[in-house]
Formats: sequence, C-alpha cells, structure tokens
Amino acid sequence: DPYYRFNDVMYRWISLDNWTYSRTFKTPFDVKKWQKVNLVFEGVDTVAQILMNNITLGRTDNMFNRYSFDITSVIKEVNFVEVRFLSAISYAAEQSRYHKAYSIPPACPPPVQKGECHANFIRKEQCSFSWDWGPSFPTQGIWKDVRIEAYNHYYLIYFSLTSFFVKNAQQWSLEIESGFDVVSSKPIAGLVTVNIPKLQTQQAFCVELQPGEGSIVLLVNINKSSTVEAWWPNGHGKQTGYDMTTTFIMETGYKIEKFSKAYFRTVELVQEPIPGSPGLSFYFRINGRPIFIKGSNWIPADSFQDRVTYDTLWLLLKSAADANMNALRVWGGGIYEDDEFYNICDEIGIMIWQDFMFACALYPTDQNYLESVKAEVFHQVRRLKSHPSIILWSGNNENEAAIASNWFSIPYADRDVYIKDYVMLYVKNIREIVLSEDKSRPFVASSPTNGLESVKEGWLSQNPYDTHYGDTHFYDYSSDCWNWTVYPKTRFASEYGFQSWPSFSTIEKVSSTEDWSYTSNFSLHRQHHENGNDQMLQQIEHHFKLPQSTDPIKKFKDTIYLTQVMQAQCIKAETEFYRFSQSEIIKGEGHTMGALYWQLNDIWQAPSWASLEYGGKWKLLHYFAQNFFAPLLPVAYEDKDVLYIYGVSDLHVDHKLTLKVVGHAWSSLEPVCTLAKDGVTVKAQSAVLIYKESTNDFLERCRNCTRKSCVITFYLVGGDGLQSPTNHHFLSSLKDAEGLEKTHLSASISQQDDIYIFDLQTTAIAAFVSLDVGSIKGRFSDNGFLMTEKKKVVVFYPWEPTSVEELEKSLTLTSLVDVV
Repeated sequence: DPYYRFNDVMYRWISLDNWTYSRTFKTPFDVKKWQKVNLVFEGVDTVAQILMNNITLGRTDNMFNRYSFDITSVIKEVNFVEVRFLSAISYAAEQSRYHKAYSIPPACPPPVQKGECHANFIRKEQCSFSWDWGPSFPTQGIWKDVRIEAYNHYYLIYFSLTSFFVKNAQQWSLEIESGFDVVSSKPIAGLVTVNIPKLQTQQAFCVELQPGEGSIVLLVNINKSSTVEAWWPNGHGKQTGYDMTTTFIMETGYKIEKFSKAYFRTVELVQEPIPGSPGLSFYFRINGRPIFIKGSNWIPADSFQDRVTYDTLWLLLKSAADANMNALRVWGGGIYEDDEFYNICDEIGIMIWQDFMFACALYPTDQNYLESVKAEVFHQVRRLKSHPSIILWSGNNENEAAIASNWFSIPYADRDVYIKDYVMLYVKNIREIVLSEDKSRPFVASSPTNGLESVKEGWLSQNPYDTHYGDTHFYDYSSDCWNWTVYPKTRFASEYGFQSWPSFSTIEKVSSTEDWSYTSNFSLHRQHHENGNDQMLQQIEHHFKLPQSTDPIKKFKDTIYLTQVMQAQCIKAETEFYRFSQSEIIKGEGHTMGALYWQLNDIWQAPSWASLEYGGKWKLLHYFAQNFFAPLLPVAYEDKDVLYIYGVSDLHVDHKLTLKVVGHAWSSLEPVCTLAKDGVTVKAQSAVLIYKESTNDFLERCRNCTRKSCVITFYLVGGDGLQSPTNHHFLSSLKDAEGLEKTHLSASISQQDDIYIFDLQTTAIAAFVSLDVGSIKGRFSDNGFLMTEKKKVVVFYPWEPTSVEELEKSLTLTSLVDVV
C-alpha cells in the first residue's frame, strides 16, 4: 500500500519517471460504415502524447479537460494505441523555467510537506504535489473513462438543463442546452420533444442543426396548472426531482432519447446593506428563503482516484447529511468531483460551493495556459451546471488573500504584474465563461473575498478577511479555543478548524509497532503542518491534563483520544459562536449566515483537520457536529461572568418551548438544581436570547456549587415531541474540575434487526465518553458525550455485517478520567 509508513517518499521515483500505457485492440465494427470515429478521453492525468498506429493524434496537458481525437482516417481492423506520459514533476519544472519574464510563486511547498515544486504550472490536482494534510503522489494515467465513438450524420456531446422561476409570469421554466457534432455538410432539420409526465408538460420544437460543432437551446415552460415541488437543501424540505425524456428525431440518422431528472430551485447570493452595520450582507436565499449554511469543506477522498467508489462517496456524503449538514465546499486544490458525487448531493440535499481548481498560489496567464484553462472551464461548467446542489461557482481558494496579504513577499513595485494576471485569469477568462454558460447561479472570484466590495476595489480588496463583507477563513492555534471572543463575527465563515489524530485502528493499518508513539519518526512524518503535533498538545493543555502513562502504547492512545476531544470541543465552541451570531449586530458586526469548518474528510491516515477519518470512521468531532448543527439548539456562552443562552433554530416556524437548565456536581449523578423556564419563544430561522443569569447567582442557586465543582447541561423541549440535543457548558477547565471520580463504565450489547443496542452504565459522572469498536465499519447514534445519568442507550449502525460477539471483542470505552 502506497500509504504504508514512509512509502510516499520511498515511491517518489515513480512520479519522476515517464510511463507509457499501450494496447492492441480489434475494432468491433466495420469502419467503412461510419462517417466519423472519435477516440474520447474523459480524463487524462496529465501530460501525454496520444498515438494510434504510430500516428500522433494530439497531446494533453490538463487533467480537468475532456479530449476527443478524430481517428476516422487512422483506425483499422487491428490497432495499436499508446498514451505516452511525461512526468508531471519534470513538466511543471520545465514550464516554470520557460516562464522567464518573472517568477510565479510559490516555487515549492514547505519542507514539512515533503512535496514537489511548481504545481501551479500544471493543470493537475494541486494537492497531488502534497498539502498540509496530504502526501505527494503525482500520479500519471488515464484517470477517467476512455472510449471509441462512431457515428453518422450527428451526435449529441453535451446535454444540460437549468431551471428558472419567471417572476412576472409566476411560472417555472427549463433551459435545455444540447451540444452536437454534425458530420453532414448540410444542416439537419428535425423535431425535439420534451416530456415531463408528472408535471403534465410536453413541448415540441422544430430545430435545425448546423454543420460542425454547435449547440441548440430550448426553453420549456412548465404547465401552470401543475404544482411544482422545489428542490430543498437537507433539513428544509424534500429533494424532489422529475423524470424527463428528451427525444431527438431528425430527418437523417438516429433517434436519440435522453433520460434525465429535472429539478426546480432558485439561488441568490444576497449582498445588501444591513441597518446598524457598515458593509454588506453575504447569505444564500434558496427558493426565496434565507438559509443558514451548515457544513464543511471537501477534499479529494484518495490520492488514487480509481480507489474512490460510489460507496466511498455515498458513505462520506451520507455522513455529512446525518450530521445535519446542508452544504459542502468542494475546495479548489483538489478535483472537480465525479458525476456520482453531485448526483448524491442532489439526492440528499447537500448544497455545493464549487471552487475552480486554483489554490494558495499565483498562476501564469500565457496564451497556452489560458487556452487550456478556458477549455477546462467550458467543459466543467457544461458537465456540472444541471445539478441543483451546486449553488455557487468560486474562482479560486485564497489567491486574492495571497496577493492582498503578500504571502509571497512580492516587492511593491512588482505587484501590478500579478494583479493584472489575477484579473486576467479569474475575471476576464473564468468569470466570462461562467457568465455566458450558466446564468442560473452566482459567481465569486475567490474565497475568502469581500464579494461586491472586492469587485469595487478592482477584484482585489485591501483586506479579504474583513468581517463586514463576504466570507472569511480563520485559523488560530495559540489562543484558547474555548474563548469565543477570539472568533471573527463574520458574515460567513467558509473555513476554520483545528487538527486531531485519527483513531488508533486507522493508524494501525499503515504503521508498525515502533511507530506507536506521539513523537515517533512516523508521527512526525505524517504531520504535514508545521508544529502541528505541538500545537495540538498546547491546545489540549489549556483545559486538560496531558497523558503521563509509562506504558507507551497507552500514552499514544490517550493522546489520540485527547486530540479528538480537544478538536471536537474547539470546533463546537467556534461553530456555536457563528450560529448564535446570525440574528444580531454587535459593534457593527454579525449576521453570520454560514459555517463551513475545515475539513470534512481525509485523503490518507494522518493527523488533520478532518471530522471523518480515511475510510469514513467518525471522529468525535463528527458526532459533535450532529449536535452543534442540529436544527434546534440552545447555545450558552459567558460574558463578564454572565451566562447567556440563545435558542438557535433552522425550523420554518416559531415554537413555544420549555428550556431546562440543570446544574450537576461532578461528584454526583443526582442533579444539584433544575430550572424549567416555560413559554420560551424560539423564533423561526434565527438565534434569540432566551435566558440570562449571572454565573454567581446560578452557583448560589445551585447550593454548594463552585465553578470547579459543577457543570451545566441544558436543552429545549416542546409539547409536540420536539426536542433539541442536550448541550453542556463548562464553568472551568476540566483539568481543574473538582469531584470528577474514577468511574466504572460498562456496556451490554444486543442486536435488534440490523442495528445494535449498547446499554451503557456508569457509577459516576463521566466526561467525553467515547465508544470505539476498532475497525468494524459503522457509526454510533451519539459519542463523546457527557454522561450525567446512570444509564444511557446508544445505537450502533453497521456499514457492513457484524455480530454482538465481534462488537464485544472490539469495544473500548474511554472517558476523561481514564487518561492518566
């Protein structure tokens, strides 16, 4: 396995070599009967010369493009086809050398990433040259489908549909675009029928296809007497799609029948003045309704894309939806994802913020490079624009910020050259194509950006991190993450995060015994973020005692556990801050309408910001996300020794609920005090203050409580069975907690249909109770929780067949006091 131990470095020679793929094949049809025969590559990674029967058909230089070669005059009964690859590393270096006029930084990644240089000079997955969470595996090969197409008369190449709501007619319409290659020398006339039975909509169009490559656009008006169900994001409604058949019957050639799903939804990115706040809002309206964006950032699921199956994607995306997420950002240093990825998102209601594949670098704009990028953008927009899940195109990741904050130490006198390149690439080329090809969704040039304010400042704002405009990325590893005052009260948090280690069972698969310590060469080798391992320990030390066990493996496992507890608690604090900031403006800041933490998934087994480990196992953070992204949630914070609780709701109607606030002493399973506040109004789609009390009053009311001896839990409950998760608020660091006792935790496991019931028991209050069943694939209903009662039932949902015996054998129960 290339992921085993240090193989990423051991196998470096593979990507420095040039590789040729070749084969002989018999043509399974009579060549003479066809006017046109093409050899089509859906994806070539990356720089190659394509030959057939020793004739060069052409060259490829862009992993994200689709290549079609005319082989009509080359193909025989028996053929020899070759794809001769050039090492991506040497190609990138060579391209950088050719660019003599001025350098285009960064030249190389930081040494800690053990990566390759000049990734910005090759149109290839940028993180395949290494990243701060991933290895360097610059692959060479045919990474997507390759086929031969033979046709007469005409052929359908692209087919897309986008929906629009026509306001003045109060009617939905569909724009259907079909791209053809017409072989005949004369135009071909014919009839196109579009049929959507469920919407009683059928329309016929007379069309004429011109010779060569071109497209036709048809506008279908949906029958007004039909009720159209819109597509809604997860948690806001159904993801209704309608079966649609488009039939092309032309005077010559085949009848083509195209089956597709039609979805109806509108998206607006709202950037308007806010009373009492300088700047502009930045939020999404879906079908006319403002939606608070909850989710994470997606990176490639593997360094080797052919290992990514439908099941891999389904598991990761379903885990996002199961944690109450409604959105993911497909980050610009990876790939434009597979069709199946977007199909699943359409199906389960995950909105996609889609970056173009440019990240953390400056890029060349010479003619050849721009031509290649233009072809890439045309292809990707046409391929993807039918998906209702995609709500935004974004030009790049952090490149506006890179120039504005001068990451690459460019002398002030040279700035203009790079600004000109920036505008040329993202505005004059990418944006122009997006606007011409897709009028159904918004475009921003970068992330983070100040949105319309960046546009006003010539597409490069002075400070793209300004909280009054657009989105922000925010990372701070040295401050205490429980302190909410360090977080930006931004309009939209599109990146923020903390690292943790994946579980021992995940690490074990790619390591050997001598690697199992936090300071081993292996642990250092896997950490691609400068000082990352130390930063985690420093963050843990704010609130927890570091493991001191003399047993090295126990110490390693305890440290892994604490990194996951720390990460979960940090991102909980930060996300709750963003959620409770959605309805207020404080000192001119607020109206936060999005929280996408960095990052959802992992590319290999290593410490990273992810909440899902390589292989899909949920870290404690992902279980926490299920709660901190819950549709109904009470959130607590303290300010100047006053305790505030907000009711946060994504529900579409107001609810009158009861807020229960319970004080527990660490030393007792009996609550010290309980307060029920009735008739609390939690407003639809907002965050409102529902409870306020000075912390001292609370402690006095809860006899004998001190900050160190007690903890608060609270939840919202309604008469109609509506209930929020139970949230917690710590009154002191847990390293200072008094009365937290050694507990005896036990679980009895039983099977019920295809799920497993874990009946847990504890003899004392237990903090951050973690259930781990090793490498048995599946997830729990809850994990990492505060256990304040003797008993708790947790459900295990297996992703593959298992048994009570297997689960019993694999189960490890850990709580905070087990770390010594």
